[in-house]
Amino acid sequence: MNRSRRHSRSGLRLFFAAAVVWTASNATAADGYVPFEGEKTTWHEGFDRYDFIMDDATGAITPIKAPATEVTSFGIDESVKDGKRRCVVVVPKKAAPGNPWSWRGCYWNHQPQSEVELLRRGFHIAFVAPDPGRQGKAWDVWYKFLTENHGLAKKAAFVGMSKGGVNAFNWGGVNPGKVACIYADNPAVYDEDWPKITVLAKHDVPLLHVVGTEDFVLQRHTMVVENMYHQLGGSITVIMKEGVAHHPHSLVDPTPIADWIEQHMHPVEVNRPAFADSTYTKTHCYSLENSLIYLKEEDTYATVRGPGYVPSYDRYDGPGTGNFHADAMSIVVPQQPAPGKLWVFHPSFLGRDSAVDLALLAKGYYIVLPPISGSGAVQKEWDEVYQRMVDNGFARKVVMEGTGAKAGESYAWAIANPDKVSVIYARNPLMRSLMSKTPPIGSPAPLDPYLPSPMSKTQLIDNLAPLAKAGVPILHDCGSLDPWLNDQTRAVEKRYKELGGKITVLVTEGEGHFPLPRRDPKPVVDFILSYQR
Repeated sequence: MNRSRRHSRSGLRLFFAAAVVWTASNATAADGYVPFEGEKTTWHEGFDRYDFIMDDATGAITPIKAPATEVTSFGIDESVKDGKRRCVVVVPKKAAPGNPWSWRGCYWNHQPQSEVELLRRGFHIAFVAPDPGRQGKAWDVWYKFLTENHGLAKKAAFVGMSKGGVNAFNWGGVNPGKVACIYADNPAVYDEDWPKITVLAKHDVPLLHVVGTEDFVLQRHTMVVENMYHQLGGSITVIMKEGVAHHPHSLVDPTPIADWIEQHMHPVEVNRPAFADSTYTKTHCYSLENSLIYLKEEDTYATVRGPGYVPSYDRYDGPGTGNFHADAMSIVVPQQPAPGKLWVFHPSFLGRDSAVDLALLAKGYYIVLPPISGSGAVQKEWDEVYQRMVDNGFARKVVMEGTGAKAGESYAWAIANPDKVSVIYARNPLMRSLMSKTPPIGSPAPLDPYLPSPMSKTQLIDNLAPLAKAGVPILHDCGSLDPWLNDQTRAVEKRYKELGGKITVLVTEGEGHFPLPRRDPKPVVDFILSYQR
């Protein structure tokens, strides 16, 4: 854990019908909200509850009155019998604008405190009995009944506990456009449903995981979902209760959960930047920093991470030209852009632990990842990225950044464009470059004549004069045990000083080439800001 912060609140909350018998064949779109009908009972705190039976064969949904023994709850074995499926709707005393609703597909009335809190906030809550495996036609019928006949919101918030997570991922992965968000509590995932996690991330469906550190499905299910979402750029927030097993689910005080759901039912729409048209895919960039919150009622702490607790930045990935889109440019957008639209050329993978880049984002810098083709960096493509940014009003001088071998690529482009560079920051650099001036013709092969020859350390270091003449300040950030420190960084330092250039070398004692990102970004950020105009 990098840092421990104590939070008393989640900080997530934003300030901002039917015929008696219904069938899928006679559904009509409702212009507005249509009240539910039938003999009602009451549910927690006196909310009106309506029960229904769905006939799986015909799709007919018929109101019933819940038997007295089932007003509180009914078991999973009683939820579907002889092709008849139990369904429930609980109505708020006053519906919130847009008629938001949450959907549970398993274990009705188990740890319902989050749903009770949502009812207080004007949500409807709904239940439909699950199928043993894949959720299909019956769930589609129930969704249409609530949205088309009764005017509930077109996107629902899912509540999935344990196997309920299976149901949420299973149906949501087939119908991502109908899901606003998923709150999954110690959830499991069936083997055949793993591809649906990718679909949910692609469609920008945010996830909240509330889990226990002692949960028996944690490592092979919920943590795998989190890792997949991180890699895919999806938005996932985690609340991990220390010393808690699979049960009890939820939180005694459900405020953080309800805040998160409410926020994602009413997301703040962000206008797409002019430089990222509809061909660009929007994902998310945020750190994996852990912090702690105290759960008073549980008398334990929870480790929390993800966009619910750290700043999250929109990332736009270009379409590229290859099947894998690895040759596309990407742009990460700060929440509050700095005056002058400052930006960074970052020619490498942007990890969740890239503390320097996250700190620069917080300062208002845009982070731009230029394309890397099959043969390496191409100057022509980088020139086009630079021109695209400048044409959209960005600063004419860019911060060049690079780690390891990518630092050599940044140097190569900077040497060719010294008047366009404000600062160079290199972390444990390897002074070598594959950059060519023009892209290779066709698909590169091992002996492709168009592949550029590597530019050696000597070639790069012997061509630093344009940078020194342009007055480009350089910062090298190295570990004292990095094997490249002496023959790379020290050689650059000696040569650049001989040319009259300004270069600073930071050396961290006892640190080697790894870890690749710097832990404390302040010295680097201060250096960059001190030279920024």
